Amino acid sequence: MIAGVVGPRGDKPVASGRMGMIKTMRSVIRFRSFERDPDLRRMQMAANVNDLRAIAQRRLPRGVFDYVDGGAEDEVTYHRNERDFHNWEFVPTVMRDVSKIDTSSEILGRRVPFPLILAPTGFTRIVDPPGELSVARAAAERNIPYALSTLSTRSIEEVAEAGAGGRNWFQVYVWKDRDLVRNMIERAKKSGYEVLCITVDLVVPGRRERDVRNGMTLPPKLGLGMMVEGVRKPGWTWRFLNADPITFSNIVGFHDEDGSTAVALSTLVNDQFDASLSWADIEWFRSLWEGPIIIKGIQSVPDARRAVDCGVQAICVSNHGGRQLEGAPTAIELIEPIADEVGDEVEIICDGGGRRGADIIKAIALGADSVMVGRPYLYGLGAGGFKGVEWVLNFFEEGMRRSMALTGVRSVAEITRDLVRRRP
Repeated sequence: MIAGVVGPRGDKPVASGRMGMIKTMRSVIRFRSFERDPDLRRMQMAANVNDLRAIAQRRLPRGVFDYVDGGAEDEVTYHRNERDFHNWEFVPTVMRDVSKIDTSSEILGRRVPFPLILAPTGFTRIVDPPGELSVARAAAERNIPYALSTLSTRSIEEVAEAGAGGRNWFQVYVWKDRDLVRNMIERAKKSGYEVLCITVDLVVPGRRERDVRNGMTLPPKLGLGMMVEGVRKPGWTWRFLNADPITFSNIVGFHDEDGSTAVALSTLVNDQFDASLSWADIEWFRSLWEGPIIIKGIQSVPDARRAVDCGVQAICVSNHGGRQLEGAPTAIELIEPIADEVGDEVEIICDGGGRRGADIIKAIALGADSVMVGRPYLYGLGAGGFKGVEWVLNFFEEGMRRSMALTGVRSVAEITRDLVRRRP
């Protein structure tokens, strides 16, 4: 462009106008710096837990993702778990000086930075090879309780070492083989686990129809279907093939006909889970464990009362993530009536459907002491391994802090029943 040539209206020279436009664009355009870490780079694409779910779905074989993501039968209860949190809306108070927000609370007598618990989930290594070790590390770094599943793919001892200094809980099922149960409890006690969490809602297996369609075995076998999926998900397949074999690290004596440790989950439940479970069994657990005991799987006010009468320190209101009884009540809808009955006598944990820090506030307002989540951190693990779990913990804490400020509460003690109301 020749200097001095004027524009079509005889005003500024064209060259000068274009240079001004370039300067303006430079002043407003900002490019995100390139993140070299592939896990963190994937996290940059996520705004919430559902985004993590989508990333995990792209990275995991269908059978693995469906095992994590699926629920029982038509999955109505599973979806209601999350949806029913939206039945409640906030009643904010403004002009409250929320310059300082304290999200800390207590869970079973010990301080936590925010009232969240990572739920027990089995077979975690099918999502990412380090599995439970990554979850334990992330939880320990934030001083958040992590409940290790009986059906974990890392042992009681390995997880205790990975989460050293953290708040490790041990979740146990009531099995027919009581010697095996006793052995696991003794190992948890020796390894410094602080809480025993007894799951009581899996005396028979729920019908998880995604797993039925996929022919899912746990740990997964590399049959034709998995080989096809392996071609489609090469990253997961490479990690799976280069990691140590996946086993049920806390269980001894379960083998199929070819001598491997692979077994259909329904077979394991039918063979070992004790359908004769009754309230009298809690006394047997008490004889083995001196620390706090939680009953997980409470789904009615009368059962909450029975649990308290058994002398447990906490109850977990839960329908097993919508994976057991289709048509079960959701935890968030049960919290208030259960809190009205036993809230002064026992700690109440709300398990199922929490996806944001705001959900923690709603549960506490209705009478819970803390919230437990499982799928969110598994989505994080599938999306970005250890860093994905860290992302989830940050997301819940930051969301809780922001929602407290916007509703006008400055501490957990200020979260009261009048902070929420049922939507009309």
